[in-house]
Amino acid sequence: MDVNISIICGDAVEELKKIPSESVDLIATDPPYNLGKDYGNNSDALEYDDFFAFSRGWLTEAKRVLAGDGTIYVFMGVRHISHVYDILERELGMAFNSWITWHYTQGIGKTRGFSPRHDDILMFTKSSAKFTFNLDDVRVPQKAYRARNNMEGANPGNVWEFSHVHFCNRDRTSHPTQKPEALFERMILASSNPGDTVLDPFVGSGTSLRVCQQLGRHGIGIDVNPEYAEMTRERLAKPFTGFDSIDKRMLRVPDGLNDAALLEDYVKKHADRLMKTHPGTVGDFLKEVERKYNYKIEYGRIFE
Repeated sequence: MDVNISIICGDAVEELKKIPSESVDLIATDPPYNLGKDYGNNSDALEYDDFFAFSRGWLTEAKRVLAGDGTIYVFMGVRHISHVYDILERELGMAFNSWITWHYTQGIGKTRGFSPRHDDILMFTKSSAKFTFNLDDVRVPQKAYRARNNMEGANPGNVWEFSHVHFCNRDRTSHPTQKPEALFERMILASSNPGDTVLDPFVGSGTSLRVCQQLGRHGIGIDVNPEYAEMTRERLAKPFTGFDSIDKRMLRVPDGLNDAALLEDYVKKHADRLMKTHPGTVGDFLKEVERKYNYKIEYGRIFE
């Protein structure tokens, strides 16, 4: 599939105004949290009223460009997430679906008060009745095999655990708020289909577009900083060796797969799924199969 990726350097609100109404299937974005971070040619340090006016402006345009069955995911910090929720639901009349908590294991350390270990993601749809949600594409392995369970896996739930993209990671950029690719992988797989158009009005380091590129979605990314637009272009030009993060549950091997044929069938299907976007983890998955079941299956044989 030919994938069209567009990188636009400009103000988010002004560039959104140029996009045709109802032409985007999914919006997934990590806008400024208004915490005073330095983004090179701009800083997210607005007065409260100015920040809410800014948020209202881009969200209004986002709703306009979103298709009738489309979905929007918005990252936001705890200080302002309630206001963003209010804009989406009460002012724009969008349908609330999920409040997702991204739990990470390392972050800012505090000695007076509890150290923060999560960000939040709001999921709203334009229609409460008609929207894309591909549960089978985002299932995580079951803890145990039971005949009544869906062995494609379980719903991942609304608490997602992914590590930060640490500075030692080969895919780490200089962007101050780079998000893990697996976060966007889950949102894009769940709420769009191959060939759909995904928009990120605050593309930053280009994570969303890198995921679109590998999952067969058309991507549109906007950023006001030309350095980040160029960073995204360079990132998209690099060879793909697998996404930079994974839900650790994806390497889980269910208990109770005691029938050899059932086990081998499960292993082949799940290894094939990992191979598409997380090839570096297949070996770890097979080691866990061997450890749990004393059953060795050759790496090459599973793809025959």
